[in-house]
Amino acid sequence: MTAKKKVMIVDDSALVRQTITEIINAHPRLYVSATANDPFQAAERMRREIPDVIVLDVEMPRMDGITFLRRLMAQRPIPVVICSTLVGDNSATHLAALEAGAVEIIQKPNLSTRRFLEESSIRIQDAVLAASHAHLSRRRAIPNEEKQSADAVLPQARPRAMLQTTHKVVAIGASTGGTQALRQVLQAMPRTAPPIVIVQHMPEAFTSGFARRLDEQCEITVSEARNGDSVLPGHALIAPGSSHMLLTRSGANYRVEVRDGPLVNRHRPSVDVLFRSVSCVAGANAVGVIMTGMGDDGARGLKEMRDSGASTIGQNEASCVVYGMPAEAKRLGAVETEVDLDDIAARILRLSA
Repeated sequence: MTAKKKVMIVDDSALVRQTITEIINAHPRLYVSATANDPFQAAERMRREIPDVIVLDVEMPRMDGITFLRRLMAQRPIPVVICSTLVGDNSATHLAALEAGAVEIIQKPNLSTRRFLEESSIRIQDAVLAASHAHLSRRRAIPNEEKQSADAVLPQARPRAMLQTTHKVVAIGASTGGTQALRQVLQAMPRTAPPIVIVQHMPEAFTSGFARRLDEQCEITVSEARNGDSVLPGHALIAPGSSHMLLTRSGANYRVEVRDGPLVNRHRPSVDVLFRSVSCVAGANAVGVIMTGMGDDGARGLKEMRDSGASTIGQNEASCVVYGMPAEAKRLGAVETEVDLDDIAARILRLSA
């Protein structure tokens, strides 16, 4: 039997530590081996036992989480999941945490609503498990529990794409490790780049800050998608956290639909939902890209895109933080070409020319 992964929780709130401990211990492959109320206590605990994953708050007494993260990555890299409320202007701080080396970012569970607690529990377990597979281990994703498919949001339908158009569209899906990978791809895009629609697994209230940061760093315009937004050349739209995003078409013009719905493959937004919509309305006029991430969200949707005539790309194992989603897509025959992260942008531009 595979040994459970050891998790350390570092947060100054006793209630948060208790709640996250209960959530993590409820997963059959994880357990909390230690907790700490600040980074100094965490360092003391780590002298006795090194965890496989650290769940880390940002705002704490004596030392903030980002300073601790930077020191940890410089001295002894351990997969870190940032756990925060993600409110207001703090989003820039949490983006800085990802740039400093955090593997994932999750939202603290809100005990006031049953649905939020249930969905955040799934998100926390998945993020911590994904982090335990990051970097050196690069193991295959562990199959998830029973989950809903894209049918729950968008039933499979006969493609209705135009046979030929000069208006190409690129759809990208990513999860664990995707924030840095997406930044590298989008920074390489010129202003003449084809329109891009993106699902990056992220919690609510984080995607807007992520999009703003990318917009500052890229030649193309990057924004969080709003319902009815046009999909235009030189623009990238990122699905908002906690909402599905679908591609639609009015005449020859593409738009996005942002809608609520159940978790699909344990995620909302779901890559499978986006890819299915692209296969239906864009068909062979699309390029699909599946990048680093735990699990299998997007694999079946990418297969539908390829079956509808789209060109498809998978990020290779060597450049993935977690080779889960691209591996499953490759296994299904959904990946036409597998390339290194450094080459994805150039391949997209060639295929969409």
